Amino acid sequence: MSLKQKLMALGLSSAVALAGANLIAPAEAPNGEPVLHTYLDPVEVITACLGHTGPELEINQFFSEQQCIEMFAKDLGKADRQLRRLTYPVQLTEGEHAAYLSLIYNFGAGNFQTSTLRKLLLRGERVAACHQLTEACGKHGCNGFVYAANVKLPGLEVRRKKEQAICLKDLYVPKTH
Repeated sequence: MSLKQKLMALGLSSAVALAGANLIAPAEAPNGEPVLHTYLDPVEVITACLGHTGPELEINQFFSEQQCIEMFAKDLGKADRQLRRLTYPVQLTEGEHAAYLSLIYNFGAGNFQTSTLRKLLLRGERVAACHQLTEACGKHGCNGFVYAANVKLPGLEVRRKKEQAICLKDLYVPKTH
């Protein structure tokens, strides 16, 4: 059974499961497979499985694949509820939903809430909002989405480019002459 199927079996929507399996999991763990123990992420945060963090984690904890999938499903569900609350009343495309879910999962709902990206999205500037994923500093300000603990991480740059491509895929982008 695929990761997407496992997530759907735990009650996640197809769109959330798809984002989790195809965008978030590959960015959070090697080959998108759960890391079955705790480890320190690039900025020294104790992490397990597929990017799960929390005060209950300690170094040298071990988990089964099923425990990891269940933690991932719970974390995705929480991030999805936060995304829906923070983007209401905008009806997101599937691509926007996946991209912004990945961003919140990685960057946090509080950071998303105060972001220029969200302000642009709520104003109806959807293409500009998607471009914020990779625009470190530009006419709309600096987003910092590729930094962790004030360090620019190449892995985050790659992740944001993938999110941006998915974000833009369903949006009409008029050609300029």
